[in-house]
Amino acid sequence: MWFDSLDDLLRIVLVGAAAYVVLIVVLRMSGKRTLAQLNAFDFVVTVSFGSTLATILLSSEVSFSEGITALVLLAALQFLVAWLSVRWPGARGTLTAKPALLLSNGRVHQDALRRNRLTEAELRQAIRMQGTGDLSDVKAVVLETNGKISIISTAKYGSGNALEGISGTEDL
Repeated sequence: MWFDSLDDLLRIVLVGAAAYVVLIVVLRMSGKRTLAQLNAFDFVVTVSFGSTLATILLSSEVSFSEGITALVLLAALQFLVAWLSVRWPGARGTLTAKPALLLSNGRVHQDALRRNRLTEAELRQAIRMQGTGDLSDVKAVVLETNGKISIISTAKYGSGNALEGISGTEDL
């Protein structure tokens, strides 16, 4: 339980170091987008990389070449999905969520909160965490495709062109 063999430890050190180097190379070759977590699929790929690396390190039943193949496959699939999302609008709509307007001009959009399984208390908490105490000081709150909440104050709204394409922002 505490110690099986020196060979097992040596395997972890050697295979772990090699797998780590390969993972770094794969990530560098696949581009910054691979770990950007811009949407749910990107997040899943990031978690999968970690899980795969752990399996390569700790499971003697998975060969080094099998593990590296899995890492390369994950990077290739992520690249393919990102490529499809950029070049084919139909794929983008299927693979990524759309940002949701949760609040505009100090008015909470209850239907958007319900659709995204959020409570008004959670929305108010996010606004408070930004340092705002008055909803009338908030021009818009958007639930982004990656699950983060963006809060745009009335003072920083400007032309509002950053909200282009978000349903419900036409009246801002």
